[in-house]
Amino acid sequence: MSDLALTEAERTRILAKSALFDPPTAAMPDGRRDLVGLSREELAAELAAVGEPAFRAKQVWHWIYHQGVTDFARMSSIARPLQQKLAERFVVGRPDAVTVQTSADETRKFLFRFRDGQEAETVYIPDPVEDRGAVCISSQVGCTLSCRFCHTGTQTLVRNLGSAEIVGQFMAARDTYGEWPSPKGETPRLLSTIVLMGMGEPLYNYANVAKAMKIVMDNEGIALSRRRITLSTSGVVPMMDRAGQELGVNLAVSLHAVRDELRDELVPLNRKYPIKEVMAACRRYPTASNARRITFEYVMLKGVNDSEAEARELVRLIAGLPAKVNLIPFNPWPGSAYTPSSMSTVMKFAKIVNDAGFAAPVRQPRGRDILAACGQLRTESRRERARAAE
Repeated sequence: MSDLALTEAERTRILAKSALFDPPTAAMPDGRRDLVGLSREELAAELAAVGEPAFRAKQVWHWIYHQGVTDFARMSSIARPLQQKLAERFVVGRPDAVTVQTSADETRKFLFRFRDGQEAETVYIPDPVEDRGAVCISSQVGCTLSCRFCHTGTQTLVRNLGSAEIVGQFMAARDTYGEWPSPKGETPRLLSTIVLMGMGEPLYNYANVAKAMKIVMDNEGIALSRRRITLSTSGVVPMMDRAGQELGVNLAVSLHAVRDELRDELVPLNRKYPIKEVMAACRRYPTASNARRITFEYVMLKGVNDSEAEARELVRLIAGLPAKVNLIPFNPWPGSAYTPSSMSTVMKFAKIVNDAGFAAPVRQPRGRDILAACGQLRTESRRERARAAE
């Protein structure tokens, strides 16, 4: 069997396993269907089923994704009788914001609750220089990877998020910031970037993530460029290939170690897809270029992965790739076994990578005071509710 056939077989296995954790149906308890998260074709089919022509789907799509309207009565280009008909059969949903915390540095963390009571966290990270920022979106409730340094990895996987729940996080954040076109036609761009770096491994929920991102990129809706979307993976090699071919968004790889024996410990997925295979997939990634470099994320752990020798090996690994390295100071969380590298160690590491011709910015920790920084996301509310019920 060829390598290509093996890769396709592995993709099929991943998608089949992912389906075991699929989200619940989009139907409301009263039988109405949520229109958010449907593809254009699915939206047209839903409206056709209630006797509406194809052009109606384009109108509704515009109101949902361009205008951000959740009330059919506000869809002014649709006649009132039809507004009422749609409201009887459909909803335009959002996840419920159970809590919203704002850090001293203006980072904002949302705890969103979905219809079945499950929850996930989303973070808005403002740019301290420009009047814009990134929305860090979750793709799963919990995580299946159990990376040793990551707080999210201590929460077992509960289920995948559906396309409506994924795109809904971005839409709900837009609601909070009032970032939908105003009557004067002004469109603020505070929430200018999406990073799929929240809870979960996006490539183990590929179908729902891809569907959500295609909705986000649609030019007649939210219209966010693929250049403004970054998908972060721990290295699910077969799905990296597929994401590159079908989505073409920016790629970030959670590397964190340059030797297999250490990465096996820090990122257990490495036992299935070792560093050599991950780097080969990066070299195949179709949109990688000097203008759209692959980002390698590297959390700095004191005495674990922060030596000068490891910096030089990292340079060797990424040689020839259009790449940059994000050096991430470890963000402690209760019970973690690691401590952050000293800043002098981080700067020596960065200098070696920079001197080799690769950008190696040291990421400024954001939202640490509300556990919103990289690797700190974990929903505690279910545990708290269980304690309260005792």
